[in-house]
Amino acid sequence: MDVLFGGFADAIRLLLSGDEDSWSITALTLRVSLTATAIALLVGLPLGAIVALARFPGRRILLAAANTGMGMPPVVVGLFVTVLLWRSGPLGGLGLLYTPTAMIVAQAAIATPIVIALVAAALQQVDPDFRVQMRGLGATPIRALVALLGEARLPLLAGAMAAFGAVVSEVGAAQMVGGNLVGQTRVLTTAAVLATSRGQFSLAIAFGMILLLIAFGVNLSLTLIQQQRTAPR
Repeated sequence: MDVLFGGFADAIRLLLSGDEDSWSITALTLRVSLTATAIALLVGLPLGAIVALARFPGRRILLAAANTGMGMPPVVVGLFVTVLLWRSGPLGGLGLLYTPTAMIVAQAAIATPIVIALVAAALQQVDPDFRVQMRGLGATPIRALVALLGEARLPLLAGAMAAFGAVVSEVGAAQMVGGNLVGQTRVLTTAAVLATSRGQFSLAIAFGMILLLIAFGVNLSLTLIQQQRTAPR
């Protein structure tokens, strides 16, 4: 218990003391995870809508792949991204390995299947009569899709929370493609792992507490938006 309370006290101290390293790690964690989540939403929303609403050969295979991707071990994603970005790999000439950009790519690859699968599930649950009514009112396909997304906004927000939660807590892929370089690619999860390996348990718990605060803050914001939209008028 002393270690746990010491870790909590260290977390408060790190946040309030203005420790440059801790703030740098926290800022990079937010930048990487939020950017990866945004990319996953930009890619996953249209793909999820296509899978849910369109009919084409291979649709079920694509949906099954997205559902499988939800449970894909992050270390496997990290392995594939590392191979792609390795010096002798297809994209090795870009020099992205062991950079925050590589971490964003890996985390976006982790989050995108989650968004696709949850968006598809959310849109498939909307009453089919709603789409019929939209077509009857003469809505263009784009306007109909926007209206449909608005109708399913609550589960879509849940999908955004799930995607962010998956990437902000991820460690395997981030360490593989980022290298956990101090001042460059070290994020809260990899910093906690390093501190634990060195026996610095209070520091590791402190990083874990900060990570929990970030996850709670982001998810609380999305939850408040979600509940505000469901509140009776």
